[in-house]
Amino acid sequence: MTRTPQPAWTTDPTTTLRVGNGFTLADVDPRSTPGFDGDKELGEVALKSGLAELSEYQERLFAASRGGDSRDAILLVLQAMDSAGKGGIVRHVVGGVDPQGVLITSFKKPTPLELEHDFLWRIERRLPGAGMIGVFDRSHYEDVLVGKVRELASPAEIERRYTAINDFEKRVADTGTRILKVMLHISYEEQRERLMERLDRPDKHWKYNPGDVDERQLWPAYQDAYQTVFERTATDVAPWYVVPADRKWFARLAVQELLLQVMEGINPQWPLAQFDVAEEKQRLAAT
Repeated sequence: MTRTPQPAWTTDPTTTLRVGNGFTLADVDPRSTPGFDGDKELGEVALKSGLAELSEYQERLFAASRGGDSRDAILLVLQAMDSAGKGGIVRHVVGGVDPQGVLITSFKKPTPLELEHDFLWRIERRLPGAGMIGVFDRSHYEDVLVGKVRELASPAEIERRYTAINDFEKRVADTGTRILKVMLHISYEEQRERLMERLDRPDKHWKYNPGDVDERQLWPAYQDAYQTVFERTATDVAPWYVVPADRKWFARLAVQELLLQVMEGINPQWPLAQFDVAEEKQRLAAT
């Protein structure tokens, strides 16, 4: 399968959106569409086209693990402030592939059992197996973001966790799992509008959490915490990508393109038949 790049991508998003040396989160415009020279209409067309590609890649990835010795898997880590669109990524990007090949986990506040173990214990239990796409809607990074901002752990413990995360992700990558870490970058103003919409619409009340307003009051601290996360945990085996998220259509398209490029790098192949095809055709025709 040879991909046909979308013409509206003027630069490679794996370069344009990747966190590199000297990266500063405050310099990223949440309403921008870096690398994509098109409007919402073109973006939605590109998203639909990419979904067909992603679906085939996912089926091949799953088949290769079941019919051969492939260990390849993908872990998509989604981090963001509340209402930035993680759920939309899950529905509109990952939700278009065969669900049997996807493992989605939304990490909430640790349970008493989970608190009895190291913070990575519950994460390891939800890693994708061979042939799977794992999606973390929030992840182990909550333990260095909320943990730092809310002072739920000491500075020394937070520092230990950065190193533990890097070691953990390298070990996971060494098993054949590609790690794609995405931060959806929403603006303070856009978040207010989205939260207000949830209050204005009865069908959205279930999505509203009064605690989100409390977290907004800590916005600068969270931005600083994310900046530190990028500086300490953006590695070659598990790079970070910051996707402007004020325009939902662009965020979805960008994550899809990043995921497609990971798939293209794996290039999973259909497994060879473990039987004589011609003979089976004759046997079947005779029935």
